[in-house]
Amino acid sequence: MPLVAADRLYLDHAATTPLLPEAKAAMVEAMERWANPSSPHAEGRAARAALEEARARIATALGWNGHVLFTSGASEAIAIGLGRAKVGRILTSPVEHDSVLRITPCAERLPVTRDGRVSSVEAFHFLEEESGPSARSERAEGKTLLVIQHVNNETGVVQPLEDGGEGVILFADCAQSAGKLALPKADMIAISAHKFGGPPGVGALLVRDLALLRPSGGQEQGYRAGTENLPGVLAMAAALEHREDWLPSAGRLRVRLEAAIEAAGGDVIARDAPRIPSIASYRMPGVSARAQLIQFDLAGIAVSAGSACSSGSLKTSHVLRAMGWDETAAGEVIRVSFGPDTSEADIDRFLDRWISIADRSR
Repeated sequence: MPLVAADRLYLDHAATTPLLPEAKAAMVEAMERWANPSSPHAEGRAARAALEEARARIATALGWNGHVLFTSGASEAIAIGLGRAKVGRILTSPVEHDSVLRITPCAERLPVTRDGRVSSVEAFHFLEEESGPSARSERAEGKTLLVIQHVNNETGVVQPLEDGGEGVILFADCAQSAGKLALPKADMIAISAHKFGGPPGVGALLVRDLALLRPSGGQEQGYRAGTENLPGVLAMAAALEHREDWLPSAGRLRVRLEAAIEAAGGDVIARDAPRIPSIASYRMPGVSARAQLIQFDLAGIAVSAGSACSSGSLKTSHVLRAMGWDETAAGEVIRVSFGPDTSEADIDRFLDRWISIADRSR
């Protein structure tokens, strides 16, 4: 029996997107011939061969020429990369995902503009500023780790990521962009399979040079302990190889949606910033995000407010506050995110409900 009714409309693909048929088939097949890739017997060696083949397939599909370390998802990839990087300073922004902010409480935060962007010019000027002997001493202990989300998970804003340059290690959180946009030229990248049609519980840390990290022992060349999730890895590889470029279609749908929302008195968050077509946030003045979510859910429409990792708490979005929105306005914003199968009829259904809720509030 399905968990939800078939007539519901799912517009929360940034939280997780449905498993592609090819990924499901690969996962089921792997489960039927499962063995531990670290075992020395024939079955284990066969599992190891399949794992390494999938590693190469994933690198090829992403256009990545560095190392691929399998993890349980992007959050673990971020924890490994940030926790074990050989650096003396960490620099990031206040609009990063919670998984970054939680483990970098003492990091320096770059300011962002009203549209949520960190200018590369601002970032590197900030890096070069002198702030006294203690700061210079800290820099001397190691390189600077610059941690920036490629695509923001709440607003869809695309950051202008470039090579970090001399003395800078660039870590890109690509949970929302991998499998959709070309990867940036970063030293380390975090990806998550369930954001592009793979299963939950598997992801990877892409590393240009393993010398950037301190090893911990165990599997994954000594950088991540624990039995590798072979079924998940094979499903992730299949999802990347069978993905389609549906973003142009999503872009056309979003243009139509946003014109109607603005005509009805709503606000488009980061309207003029470069954004991935599949993610957008909208403010309905006078109606709290919580009230909107309840009414959309009762109408059979799944959307969210903020990040899926923190929306259960219904806290005001730290991303919107960092962009300059006051607490009241930030608390009136919901996120809508499209998938490969989102249609014009879906947009019309969402718009009808959005306009109905907004009209009742007036």
